[in-house]
Amino acid sequence: MDTWIHGGGFRSGNSIEHPEYHGENLSRFGDIVFCSLNHRLGPLGFSDFSSIGGEKYTASGNVGMLDIVAALEWIRDNISNFGGDPDNVTIMGQSGGGAKVCTLCAMPSAKGLFHKAVPLSGIALQVGEKSNSEKLASYVLKEAGLTPSEIDKLQEMPWRDYYALANQASMKWREESGEGGLMGGFNPVADGIYVSQHPYYPEATSLAADIPMIVCSTFYERSPSAFDSSLEDITLDEAKELVKTTRGFIGPLGDDTPGIIDAYARNFPDRKPIEILSLVLSNRKRQIDLCNAKSVQQAPVYLGWFGWNPPVFDGRLRAFHTMDISFWYYNTDVQISHTGGGARPRNLAAKMSGALVQFMKTGNPDGGGLPDWPKYTIENGETMILDDVCEVKNDPDREARKALPDS
Repeated sequence: MDTWIHGGGFRSGNSIEHPEYHGENLSRFGDIVFCSLNHRLGPLGFSDFSSIGGEKYTASGNVGMLDIVAALEWIRDNISNFGGDPDNVTIMGQSGGGAKVCTLCAMPSAKGLFHKAVPLSGIALQVGEKSNSEKLASYVLKEAGLTPSEIDKLQEMPWRDYYALANQASMKWREESGEGGLMGGFNPVADGIYVSQHPYYPEATSLAADIPMIVCSTFYERSPSAFDSSLEDITLDEAKELVKTTRGFIGPLGDDTPGIIDAYARNFPDRKPIEILSLVLSNRKRQIDLCNAKSVQQAPVYLGWFGWNPPVFDGRLRAFHTMDISFWYYNTDVQISHTGGGARPRNLAAKMSGALVQFMKTGNPDGGGLPDWPKYTIENGETMILDDVCEVKNDPDREARKALPDS
C-alpha cells in the first residue's frame, strides 16, 4: 500500500490540494490501497520550546513529524480493514514531502511502520540544528512578550495569532542571524530523541538501512523561462550572468557560477543556453549525495531522472518541479494543465506507475513496464531516464557536477 506525504516544505500544503495527489487511478491500476495524510505545519508543528519549557515541551520541535508517525500507526492498526497490508507500507512524498520521507527514516518511533520509501524532488540529508531551533523559540517568546515562566500562555492563544507572531519572530531571527532555509525556519530538528540524527549527512541513519528506496528528480525543477518567454533565446554568456542572480531550486552555487555553466554546456552540448541554466539551477547534487549514502547500506536504492517535456506554454515549462507526480500516480489525464493529456503522457505514466507498483509490492521496480532498472552504485551512478523513450544511463551529468561546490 502507498502512503502519500504532501509537499510545500514544512510550512504549507495539504494532502488533496493538487489533482495529481489523488490516489484512485493508481489504486485501480495497481490493485493497491492508497492513503494520504495531513499534519501540523510551520510554527504549529515545529516550535522547539524544549530548552525553555522543560519536559512538557520535549517533543515540541518535532510534533509535525510525530503527527505523521501517528498516521502511520493508524495505518498499522486499521488498514487491514480496507484491504491494505500493514506489513508492506510505502511512504512517498514530493518536494517537502520527500524531505519528510527522509526525516522519517531517522525517527525511532517510525521504525517498522513503513517498508519502502520514495522521495521525489526533495530530500533531507539534514534537518534543523537544535541550537538554531532553540534560538528561534526564544525569539517567539520575546515576540509574544512573555517570560520563560509564562510559556504556557502561548497555548492559550488563538492559533492564527500564534502563527502570525511566530512568523514575525522567524523573520527577525533570519534578519539578525543571517540564517535561512532549514537553519532559520520552522522544521524538524535533530534532537537526539524523536529525530535521532540528521538523516543522511554526515552519515546515514541505520534505522532505515533495510528500507529499499527510489529517489527521483526532474531535469528542470526550476525553469526560468516558464513564465518569461524573453529568456527562451538567451546566449550562454547571458546564462552566465543570470545564474548569478536567478533563484535556484537548491542552495548557493558558490563563486564560480560561469565555470559551472561552462561545465554543464560541455556535458550537454545539445542543450540550449536556457536549458543549461535550468539544469544548473536544478542540479541533482543532493539526490546523488543521498544515493551515495544509501547505496552502502543493505537495501537497494534506485535513481530516476524525469525528463519528459510537456507540450504546453510553447514547451517552456519543460520537466518542471512536481511534473512527475501525475506520471507516478497514473493521473496524466487528470492533470492536463501539466501534461496536455492524451496517449503520449499516458504511455509513460503506465510504465512509471507499473514500476512504482512493482516496487511497492516487492522492493524492486522491475517488471512494471520500464527497462530493467539496476540498483544505484557509487561507481556507475545508474540512472533511469524517464521520458518518451526510457533508458538507463550511467551518471549522465557526473562531469558537470564536478564543477559544483562541495557544500
